[in-house]
Amino acid sequence: MTDRPDGSQKITRVSWFIIATIGLFFFIFGFVTWLNGILIPYLKISCELNHFQSYLVAFAFYISYVVMAIPSSWVLKRTGLKDGMMIGLFIMSFGALFFIPAAMTRTYSLFLTGLFVMGTGLALMQTASNPYITILGPIESAARRISIMGICNKSAGIIATFLFGMLALSDGDALLAKLSVMEGAERSAMLDELASRVILPYTGMAIILALIGVMVKISRLPDIDPDIQNAGSDVNSYSGKTSIFQFPFLLLGVVAIFCDVGLEIIAGDTIISYGISQGIPVALARHFTSFTMIASIIGYIAGIIAIPRYISQGTALKICSVLGIILAICAVSSSKMISVLFIASMGMANALIWPAVWPLAIEGLGRFTGIGSSLLIMGNLGGALLPLLYGRLADIIHPTVAYVIVIPCYLFLLYYAVSGHRVGKVVTNETS
Repeated sequence: MTDRPDGSQKITRVSWFIIATIGLFFFIFGFVTWLNGILIPYLKISCELNHFQSYLVAFAFYISYVVMAIPSSWVLKRTGLKDGMMIGLFIMSFGALFFIPAAMTRTYSLFLTGLFVMGTGLALMQTASNPYITILGPIESAARRISIMGICNKSAGIIATFLFGMLALSDGDALLAKLSVMEGAERSAMLDELASRVILPYTGMAIILALIGVMVKISRLPDIDPDIQNAGSDVNSYSGKTSIFQFPFLLLGVVAIFCDVGLEIIAGDTIISYGISQGIPVALARHFTSFTMIASIIGYIAGIIAIPRYISQGTALKICSVLGIILAICAVSSSKMISVLFIASMGMANALIWPAVWPLAIEGLGRFTGIGSSLLIMGNLGGALLPLLYGRLADIIHPTVAYVIVIPCYLFLLYYAVSGHRVGKVVTNETS
């Protein structure tokens, strides 16, 4: 008589289906997230903003992760990972609808509200999907699986910025030239027309997100209990722990994620506005976020090939940190198109940071995996604050010199790679 397969066997048999499904989620993350790169200069023009005000786009989007990460953990405990992802998609769909009245009235606060709601849905989805893909297989090869997800994420970013750039800023240079000589009602009418360009794409996005939510509900995607799957090889050593704050390697990992997300958003979302500020035509500058995404994909491919066969996740993090410092120094020391290329290249340095930090930070947390994942998601606060700091420095000092703020972040990531991820850790799998 043939034995019935247990849960782990079922997961193995459908693992490629699972990876493809989670890959779709990461594609969605990338499409929605990296649209901000083109939204920032777009709203800067249509709502007549300065650098600091325009980077509130990133702030509104990423601050939702901080506000909603812990509530997301509570929701997932009640719904499970699968239904939680579905709910996250529905929330994102609702957030996209805010862009319709925002565009009709050219009200910046409504745009920001829509971004916050979409970020809320993403917080729920990421709180579920990141531990899901991390513990789907051996922890020492988690960075490899997350790198595959990263390719999905950044490929979506390339598509999103290209499509939205064509829809919203295809005539950006001519538009800026006309606005510079317009006043009063004529200028207002042109800005209203510019703002209305987001209505169709965000309406379509709302419909697609809702449909994918329905597909998730009826899919064969199994639920995984992260508290059981991530118990670790020395679970008894953590049995006396009573609080997530007793895991310093996890808390330092939150700071590492803070740095990582801030670095990714600075490299991907500021580069278009930066290029325009350097006198580069909008027709060229609107593609700069795609340059960063391409560099990231190169980094992910390197990670898929090298981890864990040739290098560990900890070693990958060391290499990325040192490379980031070198590229940042080169960017600050250069000007115009040369500095743009160095900023875009930071995408390659940033690529493996998230995939390396996640497994190093949650390894063996056992029953604390859910709340630990929520805290790591709260690290997305870096995407809210660091671009704002960059924007402020760009207004006060100079857009090129302002990129110096990324160097301390890379230095902290180097510390985490060398020793920070071991502080207070009992589990000793070969992840570092």
